[in-house]
Amino acid sequence: MWFDSWSEVGRVVAVGGAAYVFLVVVLRLSGKRTLSQMNAFDFVVTVAFGSTLATILLNKDVSWAEGATALVLLAALQLLVAWASTRWRWFRRAVTSGPAVVLRNGEIRHDVIRENRLTESQVQQAIRSAGFGDPSRVGAVVLEPNGMLSVIGRDSVGDGSALPGETEDA
Repeated sequence: MWFDSWSEVGRVVAVGGAAYVFLVVVLRLSGKRTLSQMNAFDFVVTVAFGSTLATILLNKDVSWAEGATALVLLAALQLLVAWASTRWRWFRRAVTSGPAVVLRNGEIRHDVIRENRLTESQVQQAIRSAGFGDPSRVGAVVLEPNGMLSVIGRDSVGDGSALPGETEDA
């Protein structure tokens, strides 16, 4: 169907506008973590926000109040998980992944790459993007919980205390 009625279009504009404004308010109240660089859990919550907003916009069987309640519930659950993650290490490990060193002292760690479903070319691309043409000049490449690859030059590694699970000298 191309067109049902002006009242349906008006409903989408009115309810959609109100839901959008409400979502922006909820996101602002829920804090920066909701919009920060995402780990897998944060990504799922963000997709759920989008799906909920789309449902509010397009499903006339869902009232604005029901949609607003769903948005608040998602934000509250995300805040609860963030709060619990800062309190209990076991909980943090259950909902987020930790960083992984995929290259150390110029040597790619193939077991870690396989375990994290990366390719060697992705690691090489991160090295090039960081301005290195030679992996031997790189002290470490870390796969961060948000999926980004951090590249640390050999001269910048220091004692390695910021690297996950490693404290020996670079």
